[in-house]
Amino acid sequence: MNTSTAGARTSGPQGAGDIADWRPEDEQFWENTGKKIAYRNLWISIPALLCGFAVWGMWGIITVQMLNLGFPFSQAELFTLTAIAGISGATMRIPASFLIRMAGGRNTIFLTTAMLLAPAIGTGFALQHPEWPLWVFQLMALWSGVGGGNFASSMSNISTFFPKRLQGTALGLNAGLGNFGVTTMQIVIPLVMTVGLFGALGGESKSLLKDSGWIFGKIAAGTPTWIQNAGFAWVLSLVPLSILCWFGMNNLKTVTAAAGSPISAFLKIVYLYSLAFIPSIGMLYLYLPAPTGLGLLNMWVAIPLDIIAALLVMKLAAFGTMKENVAKQFEIFRNKHTWAMTALYVVTFGSFIGFSMALPLAITVIFGFIHAPDAAGVMQHTVKNPHAPSALTYAWIGPFVGAAVRPIGGWISDKVGGSIVTQIISAIMVFASAAVGYVMMQAYGSATPEQHFPLFMGLFVLLFAASGIGNGSTFRSVGFIFDRQQAGPVLGWTSAVAAYGAFIAPVLIGQQIKAGTPQFAFYGFAVFYAVCLILNWWFYLRANAYVKNP
Repeated sequence: MNTSTAGARTSGPQGAGDIADWRPEDEQFWENTGKKIAYRNLWISIPALLCGFAVWGMWGIITVQMLNLGFPFSQAELFTLTAIAGISGATMRIPASFLIRMAGGRNTIFLTTAMLLAPAIGTGFALQHPEWPLWVFQLMALWSGVGGGNFASSMSNISTFFPKRLQGTALGLNAGLGNFGVTTMQIVIPLVMTVGLFGALGGESKSLLKDSGWIFGKIAAGTPTWIQNAGFAWVLSLVPLSILCWFGMNNLKTVTAAAGSPISAFLKIVYLYSLAFIPSIGMLYLYLPAPTGLGLLNMWVAIPLDIIAALLVMKLAAFGTMKENVAKQFEIFRNKHTWAMTALYVVTFGSFIGFSMALPLAITVIFGFIHAPDAAGVMQHTVKNPHAPSALTYAWIGPFVGAAVRPIGGWISDKVGGSIVTQIISAIMVFASAAVGYVMMQAYGSATPEQHFPLFMGLFVLLFAASGIGNGSTFRSVGFIFDRQQAGPVLGWTSAVAAYGAFIAPVLIGQQIKAGTPQFAFYGFAVFYAVCLILNWWFYLRANAYVKNP
C-alpha cells in the first residue's frame, strides 16, 4: 500500500479497506493524501456503473431483436419489458440512495456490481427459449433493475470523496462515463449476437426473420443470431470488475461509522434491495394488463404509489442502527430544495434514460413500416418498409452524445454556476421535444417515413446533448445547495425519481404510437420542460432566489 495513503487508513484485517480520517475540504490533506484515493475510487466506480447501466438498459435492444427473431409477443408486450426494467431500476434507487451511509462505499459497490451477474446469466438462459411465457422475460427485466439502482449508490458514494469545488466535475465524470453503459450496450449487444461467443456452452443460434443491424449497417434476414449473448456477454466484465471493486475501493468511516463487518454490510444491502422488489412487483401487478396483471391503475397513479410504498417499506422494515440511519436520511424530505432539484433532475436524467430505453423500438415501429391508407381509407401500419433504417445501427448515437457531454456540463457548471446551465438546456429541450413530436407525426402518416429520419435523428441527438449537459449542471447544483451530509442522499433520491423516466417514456411513447398520435407524447414532454424552466428560475436565478446559483 502506498505510504502516502497509510495515514488515512485504519489498521487490522477488518479495516483493510476503511479510511478513518477524511478531510477533502482541507487543501493540504487533499493534495497530499485525499486526491489519489478519491480518483482511484472514481476510476473503479465508472466501469462498475457502466456495467450497471448496460444490464439495466439491455432490454431496449433485446426487445428489438426479439421482434426480428419472431418471438411470439406483440409490440405492446415488448414495450412492457423495457418499462418493467425501467420501473424496477427506479424503485431500486430508493434504497440504494441510503446504502452508502449504512453499509459503506466499498462494500456496497462491490456487492451490487457482483449482483448483476444474476440477471445477466438469467436473461441469457431465458432468451434461448422463445416458447417460454411472457412472465419469464418480465421477471428477467424486473431483475435487471438492480443495474439501475446502482446509480444512486455510486453517485452518493463518489460525492463523499471530493471537495465541493470539484463536485460537478467528479460527479459528471462518474455519471457521464458510467452512462456510456447505455451506448456500450447498444453497440456491444448487436455485435456479440452475431457470433457464437461461448461455443457449445452458449447455446444454439436462431435465424433472423427480419433484417436487423449494428453500427456498421444492416444484418440480413436469415443470418444466424445468438440473442442469448445479450445477457451472457456481461459476465466477462462483471467478474473482474467485482474483484477490482473489492480490492481497490474504500469505505469512509467519516461517512459510515457503523457499517459492521463486510458480512453484516452485505446482509443490509441484500435486505434493503430485496424489500425494493415488493412495491415494484405489487405496483406492476396492479398496473400491467391481463394476463400478467390486473390493469387497474393508470401510470400516473402507479408511479407515486410505487414511490410511497418503497419509502414506507424501508421505514417500517428498518431495525436497529438501520432505523436511525433511515430516519436521519429522511430529513432531506423536509427541505424544499430536495423537491425542486428532483423536478430538474427528471428533466435531465429522466429524459436521457427514458429516451434511451424507448428510442430503439420507436425507430423500428415508426420507420420500419409503411404508413398508408387501405382501400377503405383506414391508415395501416403493418407493411414492412424496405428502405427502413435499422434501429440497432442508429439508436446508440443519442445516448453516446448525451453521456459524452455530461462531464462537460459539470465542468462548465463548476465555472459559471449550475442553474444558469440548467436554464439554457431546458429552453433547448422545450424546442427540440416539440420539434421531434412534429416530425414523428409526419413520419407516422407517410408511405416513405425514412425521408423524415435524418431530421428525427438530428433532433433526438440535440435532446440527448441538452439532457447530458443538464445532468452535469444539476450535479453541481446539488453539491452547491446542500451540505455534505445531505448532498449524497439527495443525489440518490433525485436519481431514483428521475429514473422513472425509463418507465414513463417507453409506456407513453408506446401508448401514443398505438393510438396513432406519437407527437402527443413529445408535446407533453415539452410542456413539462417549460414548467421546470420557470421552476429553476424561481428557485435559483431570479433577484430574490432562495439560493442564488450563481
